[in-house]
Amino acid sequence: MPSYDPNNIFAKILRGELPSYKVYEDDKTFAFLDIMPRAPGHTLVLPKAPARNILDVSADDFAYVMKVSQKIAKAAMTAFEADGITMQQFNEGAGGQVVFHLHVHIIPRKAGLPMKPPASEKEKPDVLAEQAKKLAAALAGCTNGSPPSGGAAGSSCGLP
Repeated sequence: MPSYDPNNIFAKILRGELPSYKVYEDDKTFAFLDIMPRAPGHTLVLPKAPARNILDVSADDFAYVMKVSQKIAKAAMTAFEADGITMQQFNEGAGGQVVFHLHVHIIPRKAGLPMKPPASEKEKPDVLAEQAKKLAAALAGCTNGSPPSGGAAGSSCGLP
């Protein structure tokens, strides 16, 4: 397996060298909107630690990314009035990975609406900015054991 490339696009976003539509950040993870979303609210969750994919990430870092991914998914259900969530994670080129920094796709879904094809259409910046604000607000309403603002009982985001 090739080694981690510290100049991949997600590493540059993590270092602040490239812009992103951030929705969540803590000391171990960073989450931002995909600029070519397959559905509104399509979010990428990354570990801050350098990891090419699931094959070289530490078990603790991977478990933490999954906890944050669940938190993002629960908030996205509320923020985008979704009927479900598609979660994707790809490893190496043969497994569909395109950017070689571990990341998890959280894609809010509406019943009966297909996802757009991957990397098919770049979303307008104003749309992404509004969606990022909406999801960040839902996440800000998440507390241990409490639903996000306007959320139904039992929709706690489960802070890690």
